[in-house]
Amino acid sequence: MAKKVIQQVEAEILDYSELSSSERCLVDDAKSAVAGAYAPYSDFHVGSAVLLADGIVVKGSNQENAAYPSGLCAERVAIFSAGANHPNVKIEKLAIAAKPAEAKDFVAASSCGNCRQAMMEYQSRQEETIELLFIRPGNQILKTTVRDLLPFGFDSNSLNK
Repeated sequence: MAKKVIQQVEAEILDYSELSSSERCLVDDAKSAVAGAYAPYSDFHVGSAVLLADGIVVKGSNQENAAYPSGLCAERVAIFSAGANHPNVKIEKLAIAAKPAEAKDFVAASSCGNCRQAMMEYQSRQEETIELLFIRPGNQILKTTVRDLLPFGFDSNSLNK
């Protein structure tokens, strides 16, 4: 049986200076959100910033809990807050920054499966692409979309209503 490429993932790595001014601001907001992380168990601090279609930015940071499943990742903190406080405003972009607690520099990290699924739900609901900006070492940014991050995602179309 021959293997076939079913879906290709698109992403690009850019230098911070190549971003638009609004994207640079969003990346800076994600980096500053790292300071609000509560991560006494993993010591891995994550910040996120959501840019809404009306220009509002909603920040989030990971919030851990001694009962591990009770914590929440930065991405979901931000998108759930945006959804609750701005329910009819579309999400345009989401920036994510991560680093170990005592580290000076940000590390290459990607969203967990739960966050990918939550982002997929919002993208499906609004019927418009959500761009993702992952902060990486050396002032680099990985730019992609929710669909490319979760190419075989499960959304409302999967339910065959």
